[in-house]
Amino acid sequence: MPAATPDRQTVLAALDRVLGWPEIGRSPQLGRFLDYIVRQTLDGDEQAIKAYSIAVDVFGRAADFDPQVDPIVRVQARRLRGLLEQYYASAGIADAVRITLPVGRYVPVFEAIGADEGVEIETSDVVTPVAPAARPRGHITLSWFSLLIITLGIAALAYALSTWEPRREHSSVAALRGPSITIVEFQDLSGGGSRPVVAGLALELVTDLNAFEDIDARYGGGESVAVPVAAAPSDFVLTGIVRRADQAVQYSAILTETASGAVVWSRTIPVSEQRSIQPEALDEISQALSLVLGSPRGPLHLPARKALSGGMPADGVPTLYLCHVLFDLYREASTAASGAIAATCFAGLSETDRQEPLALAAQASLISEGMVGAGAPVLETADRMRIAQVSLERATALAPLSGFVWEQQGRWFELQGQFQPAGAAYASSIQLNPANADALAAAARLMALQGSLSEAEPLAARAVSGPVPPSWYFAVPTLQALRDEHFAMAISNAQTYAMADPELGSVLAVVAASAAGNAGVVNRYLPQVLEVAAFRASGILPRLRERIGDLVLLEEIGNGLATAGVPQPALSNPF
Repeated sequence: MPAATPDRQTVLAALDRVLGWPEIGRSPQLGRFLDYIVRQTLDGDEQAIKAYSIAVDVFGRAADFDPQVDPIVRVQARRLRGLLEQYYASAGIADAVRITLPVGRYVPVFEAIGADEGVEIETSDVVTPVAPAARPRGHITLSWFSLLIITLGIAALAYALSTWEPRREHSSVAALRGPSITIVEFQDLSGGGSRPVVAGLALELVTDLNAFEDIDARYGGGESVAVPVAAAPSDFVLTGIVRRADQAVQYSAILTETASGAVVWSRTIPVSEQRSIQPEALDEISQALSLVLGSPRGPLHLPARKALSGGMPADGVPTLYLCHVLFDLYREASTAASGAIAATCFAGLSETDRQEPLALAAQASLISEGMVGAGAPVLETADRMRIAQVSLERATALAPLSGFVWEQQGRWFELQGQFQPAGAAYASSIQLNPANADALAAAARLMALQGSLSEAEPLAARAVSGPVPPSWYFAVPTLQALRDEHFAMAISNAQTYAMADPELGSVLAVVAASAAGNAGVVNRYLPQVLEVAAFRASGILPRLRERIGDLVLLEEIGNGLATAGVPQPALSNPF
């Protein structure tokens, strides 16, 4: 029997819990978005929840807003949907009422979760449900998704029970030492016809996830593969099933937390019949799954992120993994405060841990970017770069096949203005770990700023397809929209990017708004451009030449800023 619809006060209490979650607190616009659509729905104004009203009332768009031109509501709805999924897979997993945002709609749904409910399979937008055949009255049936959960849940539970005894301590230490995951071969339920490639997908996933270095991925075998599972228990088990549906072959994965037996994440990837029989399909599916599972914002790292949502606990003991998570949080937030927390964590490690390749590389990035821990001295730029170089050289010597180390090497070269070696370092990082979204986004931004926007686009597209992409991922989408003269989209992307890069993001927001004739955005961001200390010290264009090698883009930026009202002397000289 379906649960009763939650009353207003219950829903508002559920809303308060979501809005109090630190992850959504980092995105005030998304918080306002959620609050707006929930309250409108509770007031019975569902018909008024349209892209136009959201854009005007929540995002401050002008009265002439055109949702067909400016996709801000669609983009932000996708981000909000991802954050809600992340919340209910972590901090809100025990909430009695869930607020969801169906794909393609802006009206939220309020669900009362019973003891046997709360798991929802994530499916691709391109999959269309098939109407069920008529059934005899009183005949009880299960949807395919329910069968999938039951089947894979039983498989994961069987694995969990086989290693139960050592697992009691795992939930408490998993957030300290990094997650472990056992991956079982997917079951082929595709039936007759050409058989899709399935065998070996688990091995592909083990290889791809181990490239992240802070994840311990293990092979769990399968029905047709006589390989013993690891003796030590894992924190998670990934199982899967392959079947035909809607003229496609669907590869469905389910992640189960072994300590609780709860399904914490799922994903269905549809592949065309023709593509599914090609061996290359396994690599594509593995990378698509690894882009989420390996992400710092993915389900494997949620326990640690939850523990560190307010920074390192005062009584907490730093571990290399926790410091790495704080480093990832710094990358996402791009703030001095988050950088100082990460730097303090690394400084508190044992000498042995501080000399680990990942620690050396992360500390090098923090030092070169001017991030110092509590009580640490502030160094001159030349000294910071020299110290960082020594750390990176040692990290590379110790771990020459580390994608993370090469990514930080690329960042150091880029800060030095050495764009060619930076590009080579990023390329090495991506070759070693093709599912590292940070390396993909960093390489794409570098390529775009040096005049290779078309080559950067596929890398950037892969990066932003991961879970809750950080603001700094939106550099290439901004430049792409500017090139294509989709100015409303460029404004939206630039505003997102400016949260991480006030220098270039604010400039691009002004340029896009000037081209679109949007005086409101120009007036909002132009003062921010004129207050950037680096611009005032050397002039706007001289400073940007230190980062941008594309002369055509520099000229467009100069013309756009001049049109927006920036005095010519400020463009070229200190002011």
